[in-house]
Amino acid sequence: MRALRIAATGMEAQQTRVEVISNNLANMNTNAYAPRRAEFADLHYQQIRQPGAISSVSGTVLPTGIQMGLGVRSAAVSAEFQQGALRESQGDLDVAIEGEGFLQFTLPNGDLAFSRDGALKRSSEGVVVNSEGYQLADQITIPQDARSVAINSNGEVFAFFEGQPEGQQIGTITLATFTNKKGLEALGGNLFRETAASGTPLLGNAGEEGRGTLRQGFLEESAVDVVAQIADLIEAQRGYELNSKVISAVDQMFGSAVQIR
Repeated sequence: MRALRIAATGMEAQQTRVEVISNNLANMNTNAYAPRRAEFADLHYQQIRQPGAISSVSGTVLPTGIQMGLGVRSAAVSAEFQQGALRESQGDLDVAIEGEGFLQFTLPNGDLAFSRDGALKRSSEGVVVNSEGYQLADQITIPQDARSVAINSNGEVFAFFEGQPEGQQIGTITLATFTNKKGLEALGGNLFRETAASGTPLLGNAGEEGRGTLRQGFLEESAVDVVAQIADLIEAQRGYELNSKVISAVDQMFGSAVQIR
């Protein structure tokens, strides 16, 4: 019976869905986290009677035929990039992106990584880095004698010094956008890397050409909808149970066949 294999693929699909949901719930407090969604597709079909085939010598045609499905498979697990709520943090280097765009960071191997997590820090040399210590690709260094830092909505960074009422611009934070941001490769640590599917990054200033603006002193919260995730979790659990009942039913059918004398 095909039902055993079909139900097994169904259980595996629901298990994948539960794993994706559990990862979303685990990151419900992660800055700027984009929830993932599992997508599925049906497997191949066994063509027992081909639709449209000639069924008699008079030339009549089968209107539907017999096509037996062989189960389900995982098609994709994609990130749903949604605007998370902005939470005030009061950090002078905390920036939230309102709208489209990613911050750029330089990895230790020299490659670029992209993130919406704007919890920026200052290294011992005054270099602006992220929580992992990766330098902002815009290479902004804050002077040691600066008493405060201001970042405007366009990403311009100003340092204020003692005895000087006006700030001195020390750099600009640029944003990157992608033709297909769902094609980015997740690296962990709130970082992504470009792929052939995402396309190359389109760089520019905040607030220009459809890019979002920056808000200093705020952080973007996770976009996970906890209530929706719990509802999906219950649905996945029920789907897993139903597929397991199919296996139990097929097992009983096999038992009945074996007992025939």
